Amino acid sequence: MSITTTTHLNFRGTAREALEFYQSVFGGRTVAVTYKDAGAVQDESEADWVMWGEVTGDNGFHVMAYDVPSQLPWNRGENPFFVSVRGDDAEEIGALWGRLAEGSTVVRPLEPAQWAPLYGMLTDRFGVTWVLDVTAPYNG
Repeated sequence: MSITTTTHLNFRGTAREALEFYQSVFGGRTVAVTYKDAGAVQDESEADWVMWGEVTGDNGFHVMAYDVPSQLPWNRGENPFFVSVRGDDAEEIGALWGRLAEGSTVVRPLEPAQWAPLYGMLTDRFGVTWVLDVTAPYNG
């Protein structure tokens, strides 16, 4: 099994614009799933915001992004990115989570989510926020 790390950028209402810009610069394909697409709308004004998005290029470029919903804290200067670790093996992702979670603050436990077989978020003792998940095929 292999895993990857990807820069995961956080925005508030401008993730789609940023992804389109990065695609125009680096090329590749853009995928954007809105809160409405995922059935996770908590504020109607944010229904079309990006809940999960990425640009992936054949040249190796890969960046992920989402719009932080208004009910969650967000400060452009304090939490502009996450480190995302994705893999296709739940056992390996679970083992990585277990080691990374030592001394960390769990933001969201590693558990099944609507969009992934396993998904979790934690902030390590160095202040870095990590997102670990098991990949799921995109049905779009």
